[in-house]
Amino acid sequence: YAVESDVSEWGAESLLSLTAHMKEHCFDNIFCYRIPRTVTSRTILYSLFFIIVMVTIGGNLFVVISISHFKQLHSPNNLLVLSLATADLLLGVCVLPFSFVRSVESCWYLGTAFCKIHTIVDVTLCTVSIFHLGFIAVDRYYAVCDPLCYSTKITIKVAFLFVLIGWVIPFLYSFSLIFFDSYNKGHEDIHAQMSCNGDKCLLLYNELWSLINLCTFVIPCFAMIGIYGQIFKVASRQANMIQSMESKAQSTDENKNKISHSRERKAAKTLGIVMGVFVCCWLPYFIVSLINVYINFTISEIVIDVVIWLGYLNSGFNPLIYAFFYPWFRKALKLMLTCKIFSSSSSNIKLYTE
Repeated sequence: YAVESDVSEWGAESLLSLTAHMKEHCFDNIFCYRIPRTVTSRTILYSLFFIIVMVTIGGNLFVVISISHFKQLHSPNNLLVLSLATADLLLGVCVLPFSFVRSVESCWYLGTAFCKIHTIVDVTLCTVSIFHLGFIAVDRYYAVCDPLCYSTKITIKVAFLFVLIGWVIPFLYSFSLIFFDSYNKGHEDIHAQMSCNGDKCLLLYNELWSLINLCTFVIPCFAMIGIYGQIFKVASRQANMIQSMESKAQSTDENKNKISHSRERKAAKTLGIVMGVFVCCWLPYFIVSLINVYINFTISEIVIDVVIWLGYLNSGFNPLIYAFFYPWFRKALKLMLTCKIFSSSSSNIKLYTE
């Protein structure tokens, strides 16, 4: 009896030890280690990611409803903003919930097939968002630098063409990249080991695709910097001309001078925020992806997660930058919160003076 008791106790202790050991791995893959986290840290991370997801979904959903509902907002520029918000909304609904579970648990529980689908959708929507930011910059360039010809150059058809290009090219890019496993050619063994045969669902680029991936950011980024730089020059020149004309007409009217300076400062501030947020959110991810392949994928999983979520944050900031800065969007929000949007004639409400 004593021997049986000892064996029983030893078996129970071994089972507990084995269970505790298994918690350090994803499933029964002894080579796939989890990042150890306390209950407190997991709760904090889940709460933080949940807030990010809700802000992304809520902000972009508001933009989609506003532009779709109010007829006054049916313009080429707002069509681009609507398409951008739709991409960011889909990212918040279809990608981020699964991504934050993977980030917190440091394991992928949904299988290899869904991992591939999730990654294709993820890369597509993030690239769509970047493309649309570039197209919006082009639209703003013609609106500020060539306002007399803006209505003939940027029509609904042109805006729709931008939207079509902004969706088709990113999808073809991400599909060819991931579905055919092009991104890890030459590093299949390393990728299988690093991603634990799908138990991590990591996207690790080879040398060629890391450079191509960087170009999908660098080209739109430099284009946006050049376009917004030109916009700022023109806006500054226009503000100076207005100030000069006002000074000649009424030199003692300091109020109008203040308005001119205010316009210039607002233009500079808006452009600075646009480029600052875009670069700060996306640049770390593309740099890390490029460096990682040249140092044998030794960058820690935590660092990769951080830069990925910085990129995701841009989709949460986009509604604030491209929509909430405009007073008429705030008026639309007020109409939605007070339920006036449900009245029969609410779509004809004027949100701003022509």
